[in-house]
Amino acid sequence: MTKVYEFLANGFEEVEGMAPIDILRRGGVDIKTVSVTGTEWVETSHGVTIKADIKFEDADLNDADMLMLPGGMPGATNLNVHQGVRDALMAQYRAGKRIGAICAAPMVLGSLGLLKDKKATCSPGFQKYLTGAEYTAALFQEDGNIITGEGPAATFPYTYRILSYFIGGKAVQQLEVKMQYAHLMEEAKKKE
Repeated sequence: MTKVYEFLANGFEEVEGMAPIDILRRGGVDIKTVSVTGTEWVETSHGVTIKADIKFEDADLNDADMLMLPGGMPGATNLNVHQGVRDALMAQYRAGKRIGAICAAPMVLGSLGLLKDKKATCSPGFQKYLTGAEYTAALFQEDGNIITGEGPAATFPYTYRILSYFIGGKAVQQLEVKMQYAHLMEEAKKKE
């Protein structure tokens, strides 16, 4: 079974952290939340406290098919200064495995040099932290084994694309219909 780990730090953006868990689990992906706070408890950027599945210190990330970083502030900064997260991302990248980061969190990848000569997106204003990247301002941007997302509103298309890596596009389309996302996109097109 596919294994995905999402790192959660105090100050993460709720939508960017929680919606991917929901969507990936609906798609049959084993995604675990990993707290980097030293406890299982993590406080979001808007003061909601949640319990992560595991603490970073107890996580074995060797079987990770993908590592994910939600944005939000100061969550992204807290991820960026966590040496264990940085080491895990470097190991994942060197192994050619997938990494995802959204909103402010691509700054972590930029600080590690993982975006050099790659296309990437992020929350507007954070592109200055995408060291060596070509900033695209897209809702989500894929380049090699890295996918980046713009921000809260991009969470759904970003996560559906991630899910497609593991279950294929047809199954994702069925989930998009079931979750009314396809209907939302149809309505948006009608208004153009």
